[in-house]
Amino acid sequence: MSTGTTIALAGNPNSGKTTLFNALTGARQHVGNYPGVTVERKEGSFIGEGQTFRLIDLPGMYSLTAYSLEELVARDFLVQEKPAAIVNIIDASNLERNLYLTVQFMELGLPVCIALNMVDAAQNRGIEIDAPKLSELMGIPVIPTIARSGQGKAELMQATGEMIDTVELSPPLIISYGEDIDQALAEMECEIADALPEASYPSRWLALKFLENDDQILEYCQRENADLCARLKSIRERVSQHISTTLATCPEAVIADHRYGYIKAIIKQGIITHHHDRNRLFLSDHIDRVLTNRFAGPLIMIAVIMALYQFTFTYSETPVAWLESLFGWLGGMVDANMPDGLLKSLIISGVIDGAGGVLGFAPIIMFMFFGIALLEDSGYLARVAFMLDRVFRSFGLHGASVMPFIVSGGIAGGCAVPGVMATRTLKSPRERLATLLTAPFMNCGAKLPVFALLVGAFFAKYQAQVMLIITMIAWAGALLAAKLLRSTVIKGESTPFVMELPPYRMPTFRGLLIHTWERTWQYVKKAGTIILGISILLWAMMTFPGLPEAQQQSFDLQRAGVTALAPADLEEQLNVIDAKQAETALRYSIAGKIGTSMENVTKFAGFNWRTNIALVGGFAAKEVVVSTLGTAYSLGEVDPEDTNSLGATLAKSPEWNPVVAFSLIVFTIFYAPCFVTVVCIAREAGSWKWGVFSIVFNTSIAFSLAVLSYQIGSAGIFGI
Repeated sequence: MSTGTTIALAGNPNSGKTTLFNALTGARQHVGNYPGVTVERKEGSFIGEGQTFRLIDLPGMYSLTAYSLEELVARDFLVQEKPAAIVNIIDASNLERNLYLTVQFMELGLPVCIALNMVDAAQNRGIEIDAPKLSELMGIPVIPTIARSGQGKAELMQATGEMIDTVELSPPLIISYGEDIDQALAEMECEIADALPEASYPSRWLALKFLENDDQILEYCQRENADLCARLKSIRERVSQHISTTLATCPEAVIADHRYGYIKAIIKQGIITHHHDRNRLFLSDHIDRVLTNRFAGPLIMIAVIMALYQFTFTYSETPVAWLESLFGWLGGMVDANMPDGLLKSLIISGVIDGAGGVLGFAPIIMFMFFGIALLEDSGYLARVAFMLDRVFRSFGLHGASVMPFIVSGGIAGGCAVPGVMATRTLKSPRERLATLLTAPFMNCGAKLPVFALLVGAFFAKYQAQVMLIITMIAWAGALLAAKLLRSTVIKGESTPFVMELPPYRMPTFRGLLIHTWERTWQYVKKAGTIILGISILLWAMMTFPGLPEAQQQSFDLQRAGVTALAPADLEEQLNVIDAKQAETALRYSIAGKIGTSMENVTKFAGFNWRTNIALVGGFAAKEVVVSTLGTAYSLGEVDPEDTNSLGATLAKSPEWNPVVAFSLIVFTIFYAPCFVTVVCIAREAGSWKWGVFSIVFNTSIAFSLAVLSYQIGSAGIFGI
């Protein structure tokens, strides 16, 4: 057996695929994108008994017919890269439905090994599966596994390795689809084999997909041989008309019926034994009676989110203080040991106070991600989506829009980029577009440092409560904006939706740690690369071109005058002159001129020119708001010896107060998405005009609400 053999991990969503991938690969994995698309590609390796496997975690899919981009990417990978084997992860509690994908793999002629996952959960529900008999009837290895604990993973990889060693090429599974379809398939297969002898796809499989009306295969045939495509269409139209007349249905339905018939024929041979009454309520159903109750469910959901924020802020407080002290110490050490100059200013103001300020919030991000992983792995997050489904439809969105919202940061800490990409599951273009444009209103992980900074500095006694309010403002704003869009520029009826609820599961500590580490590391890596680069760029914009000669001489004269008088508070007076010079230099810089030019407008929202610079930087990435504020206040520091955190600096600044902080929070929630998200929106919507629309629309809403918040707060209404 050669080393580095490629194996694809595939399966339905919620079958435990990612959990098994993590159990097999541990830390030996990395994440990228498939070439040409933004669909995530996870790779890792498994080493056992002298064998090394390269594992590719394919996106979750129900079918090899490309209904979504994820399914298309997964199918193209299997056809183009031809892995040595597929490990098909199947939920043992939902065998019949999961085997539908297995049958399609076998029809494609790929070697398949089944990981019969979550057998413990199936046994708890009184379901016993005869794995050896299933293996014998299907002619492929079937290995019981429990991905959460890693049970069966070694046996699974051993069976897969043996299958690769002993089976050079699996003959494609051939299912009879009835006389009409079979005849059409045979005719089409001959046409394809003659016209496209070098095709990457098997001829019969291409014919099947043509009959299933697969858009991508239709385009492929049209591109490769237009005459062949015309002949195939003629055959399909003929058989479709005949089936419609005789059976009152379509070829796709007949094909699906026969596949399920094939699966039922296997299962009925004593594969499944039910030990309990099949109609009794399972534990998940009992729990759902409470957690998804129409009245108690929403209250419990709010309590759970509140508990998540309380947990995050309570337990992250100490490590955040450690990091603040560390960066304060670093800044002081550089200040004491380096000669004054541009390099010193770059290291202290650009690197330590800029990127370091963002890194200081890593513990909050880590605790938040841990809590979200707990909710996600247990199955509760799917219940949140279920409860919000009815609410979404009343605002003109689809029930499936809930998950893109949650992924984007519905519970603070997500990311708008995968959230925007998750809208691919929506088939209605109007609902998909409305979701694309409003999902970035959610509180992504990049906004979290901004909220953590302002909430910690101005609402320290009520951190969890204020975070809950911020979350509710984001949801309410997104839904109202969606309603506005669906009533004006994206009119149209809503489509029905049925959501699948996975059973509750007890998360494993290892799984939680892996999920937490993956997301936290992405944050730290981003802070250490992109944010650091932008911080240095903004530092340069806030440093150059520097003071004019006349201004410099004016400050030098002031220092000379004070020094000649030698007053008792000489050092204090010199510090004041230094601070005025630093502030004047900052105002003269490129960024300072941009910030001050905006002040006449943004003052209605309570923002000063330093905040304006930070918000402009936030277009690149929201974390930059914090790093830019850190640099801006560091360059204009009143006391050079002062090593207070940025939060403490803002709290004692006369230009800041809780009303200004709340206004900035509101603006940060709603204003233009970061640049990467805008690119994704343009790509997913198919036009840059929607990317530009999201910048203008979101920023207009954000500024209006920020002005409203600041003006109401400043007037003392509601006691703010």
